[in-house]
Parts: sequence; C-alpha cells; structure tokens
Amino acid sequence: MNRKIGIASLIWGVSILLSRLVGIVREAVIGRTIGSEGDADVYWASFVLPDFLNYLLAGGALSLVFIPIFSRYLSNDDEAGGWRAFGVISTFLAVAMLGVIALGWIFTPQLVELIAPGFEESQKEDLVHLTRIMLPAQLFHFQGGLLAATLQAKDKHLLPAMAPLVYTASIVGVGLALWPSLGAEAFAWGVLVGSILGPFGLPLIGNLRDHIEWRPSFNLKDKDFRSYIWLSLPVMLGFSVVVADDWMFKRFGSLQHDGVVSQLQYAKTLMKVPMGVFGLAIGVAAFPTLSRLMAEGKRIEAHDTLVRACRLMLILAFAAQAALTCSGEQIATVIYGTSRFSPEARELIGMYTGLLCLALGAWSAQTVIARGFYAMQNTWTPTIVGSIIMVLAYPVYEWAGAEYGGPGLALVSSSAIILYVLCLGFLLRRKIAGPESPGIADLVLRMLFATAIGILAGEQLENLLPDMPIILDGFLVGTSAVVVCILVAWLLRVREVSEVLQLIGRKVNRRAM
Repeated sequence: MNRKIGIASLIWGVSILLSRLVGIVREAVIGRTIGSEGDADVYWASFVLPDFLNYLLAGGALSLVFIPIFSRYLSNDDEAGGWRAFGVISTFLAVAMLGVIALGWIFTPQLVELIAPGFEESQKEDLVHLTRIMLPAQLFHFQGGLLAATLQAKDKHLLPAMAPLVYTASIVGVGLALWPSLGAEAFAWGVLVGSILGPFGLPLIGNLRDHIEWRPSFNLKDKDFRSYIWLSLPVMLGFSVVVADDWMFKRFGSLQHDGVVSQLQYAKTLMKVPMGVFGLAIGVAAFPTLSRLMAEGKRIEAHDTLVRACRLMLILAFAAQAALTCSGEQIATVIYGTSRFSPEARELIGMYTGLLCLALGAWSAQTVIARGFYAMQNTWTPTIVGSIIMVLAYPVYEWAGAEYGGPGLALVSSSAIILYVLCLGFLLRRKIAGPESPGIADLVLRMLFATAIGILAGEQLENLLPDMPIILDGFLVGTSAVVVCILVAWLLRVREVSEVLQLIGRKVNRRAM
C-alpha cells in the first residue's frame, strides 16, 4: 500500500514539478510580452469568471467526490455499474455547464463590474472579450475531470498527471504562435486549446484504451447521482479560502495602482511551485489509498498515514520558504526579465513572494489534510470551515488592500490559509486519530525556528556578497538559506530530517565503496 502511494507520489510529483516549471515558463513568456501593468492585470482577471463557474458546479471536487463512488463498484467487480454512474453524472453536469456558460457569456459585461471594479472602461471591454474566449474551456475541464477520476480509481495516474503539463504547454505554444497578431488574446485561445488537449484529451485516451463504457443518461432519481450531488453541494454553496483567495486578489487588487493584480499573481505562482510538488502531489497520490482505508473502517491507520506524509512534506515546504523568501526578487528577475518589469516591480514581486511564503507550509498541508475529510466522503466540513473563515476575512481583505495595498492583501491571504489549516487539522484529529497517533505541532514549532534562522542567514549573506550575475546571487543566497534551515532542524532533532540525512549518507557510502 505504501509502495502504491510512493509510486503515485513520484508520478504526480514529477508531473506537477514539470507543470509548475512550464507554468513558470508560461508566466515568463506572458511577463516578457504583456508585462506587469494594465494589460497583464486584465489577462489574469479574465480567469475569475471561468474559474467561478467551475467552482459553482464543484469542478475542482470532481475527482475527490467521484473516485470513492467509482472505487466502490470496482471493489465489487462491477466496473459496468461504475460506468453507468459515470454516464448519469456526466450527462447532468454537461447540460448544467452548458447552461451556466451561456448565462456567463450573456452577462459577462455586468459581471466584470464585480470582478474588477477599479479597471478603466477600455480594460473592462478587453476583460469581457478575453473572459468569453475562456468560458467554454470549463466544459472540457469538467468532463475531463470525471474521466481522470475513473483512471485514478484504478491507480492509473500517468495520463491524469500529464494533463496539467499539456494544458500549460498549450497556453505557451498557442500564445507565442498567435501573439504577434492577437496580443494578450493569444494566450486566452491557448487556455481553450489546452483544456481540450490536456484535461479532456489525455484521460479520454486512457479510458479508450481501457474500453470505455460511457453512455449518456439522464436520471435525476439515480442513487449515485443523488450521492454525488449531496457530496458536491457544500462545494457548490461554499466559498473556500483556497479558491476565494484568488478572487480577493483580483477584486481588491484592481482598486490599487496598475500592476498589483499581476504582481501578486506572479508571486503566487512562484510560491505554488513547491506547494504543488510537495503538497498536491502527495495529496493526489494518497487519496485513492485513503479512500480505501476509510471504506474498510481503518480510520486510525488512514490518519497516521496522512500525518506521516504531512510531516515530511512540511520539512520540504519550510526549506523552500527560506529559499524563496531570500531570493524571490532574483528569481523574478531571471524569469520575467527586465524589459517589461521595472526594478520596483521586481522588488514588489520578491516582497509579495516572501509574504505569501509565510503560509507555504499551510498551503501545502491543506492539499493533504482536506483529502482526509474527502476520503470519508465528508465534503461539508472543509467547505463550512473555509466559508466561515472567508466571510470573516472578506472585510479584512478590503481594509488591508485599502490601507496597505498589495502587501496587506498578501498578509491577509497567508493568515487566512493558516487559520483554515489549523481548524481542519484540529477537527480531523478529533474525528479519526487514535490515542497514540503522531502529530505535527512539535515539528511545526521546530521548523518555524529553523526557517527563521535560515532566512536570517540568507539575508546576511546577501549583504556580504559582491556584485555578481543575478542568477548566481539568487542561487547562493537561496541555497545558503536552505542549508542553514536544514542544519538547524537537524540540531533541533527533527526526526524526519535525521532519517533523510542518514538515507543520503548510506547511498553516498555505497557509491564510494
């Protein structure tokens, strides 16, 4: 079982790392063509309405909700029954999505007033145009999400894991090909093409190889359909911190000077690289196994498996925080260049990256902890907790944006996700942990201290280094921060650090012999 999680984690880890790297390339291309001012703000804001429609119909929870349903049929050797459930659910979702896409298309001009009230009229017209191009992509994300869930339920992760990579690469390829004639619109068409080729096309190919039994069916009384709607309902009704945080950046960032929306977007992308590799990969890979353990009544074993994964992931996340906090500006300069980014813009991206990385551990952990609830088919708790926190945080976002601009929004973002993870972790432990189950509080406290020392070391080295190429400067500063962070964690006797160092030592000794 642990071997399956390990193999799946490796597949997803490599895929997400490559996808994040291609994402960095995408934003480097966008940054070097569109820049970090008004046009870039419009482009990034054009994702809000399509993403909201996806969220409204629980698109992000498709696999989390459908995998346990399909797995139940597989465990009973009734794959045909699983495909029958797939047909009923996918047919309803397709019809519903087509309806909301049509409404979104019609009312886009009115909705952009809510999305970005601070934009000028010409920016709002461009925002309407780009949004309408991207809206149909959500239909392919929906159907592809269900197709990917059937493969994951069978522990076939390769094609679903490659889908984000193909999606992001398509945005870059189509965007570069059409940029000379279409400008920012080229990257919007890349989003539509990428959604067809990646999230939809690859899982479809995988299922065609497995002799797909997809039959459209419309039956609102079907028990699996009702189960799916019940489990998805909280996601449809709630506004979790994880999703709504991006909306807050766009809405309140648009009320600031040009560049705040895109600069926060670029900074969050840098933060998401380690978040995806360390957190999302483990969460996605472990979810089918956690679902089976929960279905078998082995809740304590599932909790302990989840905690062990979280502990290792948090060490990596805190080390990455130290590196990004110290070298965020240098990384931004290398990636986005200097032609379309002023020194002030690069400095702001570096600062925003450091502020967002205050919660890098929390962003990584939520991808794992939330799946503990989803494995129990409990989608209500994460959504209710996230929605309550978001309702409380909304006026704080508004106040912080008005008073402190981008830095205020970044700090509120970090605070909101940390509070969300603390609440979820506490509730999950109370629900399924055993009396001897391991925790993570001791590790977090020690890693916080180690990370702070690592950041101080990196900053001090930055002050001592002579002038040198920016890429070398960033590498030295970031690496020193990581090394000091890990060394201090080892001195503080963080168990997982010692285990990893011993493993590396054994491998080095074997090669030396």
